[in-house]
Amino acid sequence: MSEIGLTARPADAVVSAWFRARRQIGERDRGEIIALLQALLRHHARLGWWLERHGRRDTPRNRLLTWLTLAERRSLTQMQRLFSGAKFAPAALTEPEQTLMVKLHGGTINHPAMPEEVCLECPDWAAEALRRRFGEDFAAEMTALLTPAPLDLRVNTLKSTRAAALRGLQELGLSAELSQRAPHGIRVRERPSLARLVALKNGEIEIQDEGSQLVALLVDARPGDRVVDFCAGAGGKTLAMAAQMTNKGRIIACDINEGRLKRCAERARRAGLQNAETRLLTSETDRWVKRHKGSFDRVLVDAPCSGTGTWRRNPDARWSTPQEQGLDGLAALQARILASAARLVKSGGRLVYATCSLLSEENEVQVAAFLATHPEFRVVPLSEAAPQIRGSAHPDYLSLTPARHDTDGFFAAVLSRQVQPEAGPA
Repeated sequence: MSEIGLTARPADAVVSAWFRARRQIGERDRGEIIALLQALLRHHARLGWWLERHGRRDTPRNRLLTWLTLAERRSLTQMQRLFSGAKFAPAALTEPEQTLMVKLHGGTINHPAMPEEVCLECPDWAAEALRRRFGEDFAAEMTALLTPAPLDLRVNTLKSTRAAALRGLQELGLSAELSQRAPHGIRVRERPSLARLVALKNGEIEIQDEGSQLVALLVDARPGDRVVDFCAGAGGKTLAMAAQMTNKGRIIACDINEGRLKRCAERARRAGLQNAETRLLTSETDRWVKRHKGSFDRVLVDAPCSGTGTWRRNPDARWSTPQEQGLDGLAALQARILASAARLVKSGGRLVYATCSLLSEENEVQVAAFLATHPEFRVVPLSEAAPQIRGSAHPDYLSLTPARHDTDGFFAAVLSRQVQPEAGPA
């Protein structure tokens, strides 16, 4: 817990490294530790509020003591047994710690005096923008972001079928069902040990939120197309699009992070993909972009963003202000990336701009600004781009929220470069 607060790395990466250094910890204990850590992260603001209320230092240990007292209702006697100072046990409770637990005893994690943003675990840097976006639905959406995300899987149609994958999961005793919107998706309502999922190891299935699967679907990558995933990261959407292309054509996963691209290449090999390759860029304006101007049928820009739509999956992310330059700087970066990637789209081709953000400033506002300076592009309404996707929170764009759709928060706009008439004879 203390290491998570001292590093910019995501909590799941920190936890994985911590467990790798402690392989003696059994699977059951690992599950309990992860569950406890997730609970502490999901109640970050409320635990801090209680510590401030009682004038105590905001430390990981004090947060843990507060959680065990308020949420798990542990008595002082139980806590003294847990914190005994024995081998493998936490250090014995100090007198001030015991006093804190006495003061907290009988309380609950929520308190009527808490500000709404604290109760809803909404950080100051995002509160105003989220209130503008959701209005009277603000509390409902923030509440939904506090619930743990389900395990969403995408079936790799190059290696399996959804029926076969679903049957395999159910034979493991898992509560698995077909996704409501994604045609190759399966949702598991519990958190199984991933080591049990042989289909995950051999590339028959991939972990991917249903909303992310729909973004990849919107690109409409077809067999034989030339496709670019401009901000590919570890390649979740690259893999989905490559499978749609049935291993025909060419898809290039681009990113500025070499480590993420290596992970993408590994996943592509495991998935049996032969039409995917990676390209390391120095920046969004890498010379490779200029050399391939107008060369691609489809370009996906899954832009770096605030990540507000992923808070139920990554609860620690809400307490890290996006980028060092804040939201304004992040929006400027998104605009530069979108404008540069647009150069790759050929006449009649499709450009998809996507984020995992719930903030209008990163979504509709960003698209409007791009269209104002790029009249050669037009919006392809969602009803035209993907009529099978229904229920979006926006009439023209894909707009998914946890409360309305039970997915991560996602936004995607489909844009088309208009076909330029050929020049006539002089």
